[in-house]
Amino acid sequence: MSGLKTYLPLKKKEAGGGGTLSARYCYSVWLRHLVIAHQNGLPTHFNSVAELGPGDSIGTGLAAILTGAKKYYAFDVVNYAANEENIRVFDELVELFKKREKIPDNKEFPFIRPLMESHEFPCNILPDELLDTLLDEKRITSIRNALLNIGEETSDNYLISYIVPWDSNKLMREIGTIDIVFSQAVIQCIEDIDKAFKILHEWLSNKGFMSHQIDFSTLLPTEKWNEHWTYSELIWKLIKGRRTYLFNRSPHSFYIKSLEKCGFSIACDIREKLEGISRKELSSNWLTISDEDLNTTCTFIQAIKKY
Repeated sequence: MSGLKTYLPLKKKEAGGGGTLSARYCYSVWLRHLVIAHQNGLPTHFNSVAELGPGDSIGTGLAAILTGAKKYYAFDVVNYAANEENIRVFDELVELFKKREKIPDNKEFPFIRPLMESHEFPCNILPDELLDTLLDEKRITSIRNALLNIGEETSDNYLISYIVPWDSNKLMREIGTIDIVFSQAVIQCIEDIDKAFKILHEWLSNKGFMSHQIDFSTLLPTEKWNEHWTYSELIWKLIKGRRTYLFNRSPHSFYIKSLEKCGFSIACDIREKLEGISRKELSSNWLTISDEDLNTTCTFIQAIKKY
């Protein structure tokens, strides 16, 4: 087991359970979060945006800035910033928005969720007059300046900043000011979900909300997507080894209960089901899992701060 030499090789999905260096992927991810928010009657224009676990690129955050945000915080456990690549991704994103490119679909990126009814550019959210203003050359130059000077606020009040580790007190002055916290296939790697949601609740503004795509499938090279629930706690500890994180194995209902307990109301919960292991294959510590949880392979949740 690679847990004994740190330890089992992990399955690699297409660009990014965290970040990715593909501008089209970042564009597709951010517009999905935006479109679903609009469908749920939630805000779609933000001043301050935070992304949990951007990984090797902040491209999705840059897409958020291009659609109106002035401040972007990358919450992570390690600073993965590769600025030359981020600048390239930024330039490509600008062109995608200028062209009003369709949202890249699941033929191009099979693992991106949620699935969309339409992949047309969301002109109802980003009409021409607004988008032309957002893509004004002066504004693009200001954003580029912020990207070249990560962590420093520009004269135009643009700020791009890494917060590492993400659960530190480095954002004390920003408590209660962030409009949206989003993530793409990241939350499942956090061990203490209750702690994470409580922290995010503090950072969000009174009208703020979270938008998370959560993947419950194993990262291990297994035959079925949910074989991680066949392992005992001891075996799982050996598999995890010395890794800082792997994934927490928590099923769908755990996140719903945690969100409600931490002061959020659920605006949407878009679940996807897939058959995997049978109930008789579950390890003793997972015997009480519901049939719903056993077959829920991923979800897209948007949750509003209640108070």
